[in-house]
Amino acid sequence: QVQLVESGGGLVQSAGSLRLSCAASGSIRSINDMGWYRQAPGKQRELVAAITSGGSSNYADSVKGRFTISRDNAKHTVYLQMNSLKPEDTAGYYCHAYVISWSNGGYYYWGQGTQVTVSS
Repeated sequence: QVQLVESGGGLVQSAGSLRLSCAASGSIRSINDMGWYRQAPGKQRELVAAITSGGSSNYADSVKGRFTISRDNAKHTVYLQMNSLKPEDTAGYYCHAYVISWSNGGYYYWGQGTQVTVSS
């Protein structure tokens, strides 16, 4: 069974920084794309940033220049460094990954989410 576990959320003041981590565990053969989504109350879940196994990344326009996604393939972990945070970044942040396991092939998985709250 594959699990994604996020950490690093919390309460921060506007212009502050946070670093989110998401570690995949289980019978993992390989992980393709990994990414971060967020969902604010009353809004749809949206892609924040994604990164391929080769390190190519893309970002939502709203976070370009402020957020940086990275990954450690050996640790099956993806990170999201968030700088210059704004109140509108407040949301639940969810890790997402395409994981190929030894036991049952490839599937997309979601983490349980971590809350980020930015105060003005």
